[in-house]
Amino acid sequence: MQAESLSRSYTRDQVLRLLGVAESVLARWEEQGLVAPAREYGFRELVALRTLRELRRNRIRVERIRLILAALRSRLRDVDDPLSDLKIFTDGRKVAVQVDGGKMEPLSGQLLFDFDRAEIRRMLEFPASRPAQTQAREQAARAHEAETWFEKGVQAEQSGLAIETAVKAYQKAIEIDPDQASALVNLGTIHYNQHDWAKAEDCYRRALHARPDYALAHFNLGNLYDETGHWHKALEQYLAALAAQPDYPDAHYNIALLHQTHGEPLKAVRHWRAYLKADPHGHWAAIARRELARLRDAAVVLGSR
Repeated sequence: MQAESLSRSYTRDQVLRLLGVAESVLARWEEQGLVAPAREYGFRELVALRTLRELRRNRIRVERIRLILAALRSRLRDVDDPLSDLKIFTDGRKVAVQVDGGKMEPLSGQLLFDFDRAEIRRMLEFPASRPAQTQAREQAARAHEAETWFEKGVQAEQSGLAIETAVKAYQKAIEIDPDQASALVNLGTIHYNQHDWAKAEDCYRRALHARPDYALAHFNLGNLYDETGHWHKALEQYLAALAAQPDYPDAHYNIALLHQTHGEPLKAVRHWRAYLKADPHGHWAAIARRELARLRDAAVVLGSR
């Protein structure tokens, strides 16, 4: 990776866009002591946050993450921050960390065989025309180049440059890596804001094909369906966003609005409460409390008749 990429800094908003997480999620990780609060982030901090995001997406509980980090700090005395200094990965059940070219179970320290099913299949197949390591390096280089173009698109949007500059950057990222889900979502949002529903939907769908559990892509697709009057489809996508990220406050907020608008007050109440629990001090918290109070007052009036 180039020295420029390692030395550059990211604002909090840029980090949220790059990770595809809500402000409330990052704030909760800070409250839970998993990462330190900050307004600017370097490359190491961004790596740590990406590792944490993947662990949480795979339903690794906060308590278990704390135990793993404590065990790694105790076992590997030269490691200050395991999230950024080590490669930690999971399949949703087991967590492993790469140490000295091998894999280790972080809590027990037990070394693990580094053969998964895909790797065994590759070992049994005839050799490819190019060594696997060369292919892996080329793939990693393409992914990094695509990520660089994606970041240029984000910077173009935030710096107020002509929107075409951001569009070209996102399109370049997607050309290099068709599965660059973040670039697809951001490009889709530009089309959404231009009311080009077909192009926006195509981008969101392609992002979900690359990353089926991408909560932001589900949420944005829900917004598109809501805007175009397909509220059942919108509800389906908002629920999919919650399935991928159960504490997604904006999804709870929009679901509550849909249920309230379409005469389902009890369901609306449940999601207003979930929104306020997830983001009690958010931008829309006052509106959520107001709507929740209105629904309660209406229930009291009906009950007194």
